[in-house]
Amino acid sequence: MLLVRDGCHLCDEAVAIVSAVCASADASWTTVDVDSDPALRAEFSDHVPVTFVDGVRHAIWHVDAPALAAALG
Repeated sequence: MLLVRDGCHLCDEAVAIVSAVCASADASWTTVDVDSDPALRAEFSDHVPVTFVDGVRHAIWHVDAPALAAALG
């Protein structure tokens, strides 16, 4: 899962990286708008994008493609 916010340039970059890595790994993924859920907004307000792998926080702000690929294993 990738937690994003509309208008966030780092989120746009993260979407491109996650999309490419997940396509190569044949892994599914989703995006969730942090502002769509008050609990998520409270926890991650200024810390987007946030990448999760198997429900565990993997990265904040920047997605490292090789690290994400390794985590998807």
